[in-house]
Amino acid sequence: MALHRATWLERRFGAEMEWMPFQLHPEYPPEGISRAHLEARYGTDSSHHVRSMIERTGLAYSPPDVVPNSIASLKLAELARDQDVHPAAHVALFDAYWARGRDIGDPEVLIDIGTQVGLPPDLVREATATETYKERIDHSTETAVSLGVTGVPAWVIDRRLLVIGAQPEEVFERILTELGFDRVA
Repeated sequence: MALHRATWLERRFGAEMEWMPFQLHPEYPPEGISRAHLEARYGTDSSHHVRSMIERTGLAYSPPDVVPNSIASLKLAELARDQDVHPAAHVALFDAYWARGRDIGDPEVLIDIGTQVGLPPDLVREATATETYKERIDHSTETAVSLGVTGVPAWVIDRRLLVIGAQPEEVFERILTELGFDRVA
């Protein structure tokens, strides 16, 4: 959903995206938690809402039964950023989790995703299993929280406005028009 919205914003307003790491649930154990546990906590309405939003955009919705602690996948994304393959890795991680139902907390899944985007398996293994990128991720998360970010996706528009959540296109149309941004498409 976030990737779809970002692509639309780029096409419609010429927006430039910078994806920053944000650890949404650092309290989750390394092995993650079951989706059933999450639904027991928040109710099934939340899952149905997310499914509906994603499927309305024409995207596949098939997340895994395990909701991972995201730190290892964020480390892979930061390694990919340093190796100039972040856009491909970012898309591959989203696709693996939301469309293919893969556990992006599993080290072997992350090695597979990393190699798909051209990263050496040993480098992926090291980056995801060590503290190499943890400080960067923590700093980015702390910065986001200080700006008021409480969930993902979160959009900081022109360093002036924070929009949280998977908002519909109409919300962005109104906000960007009111802020004086011209449509390019």
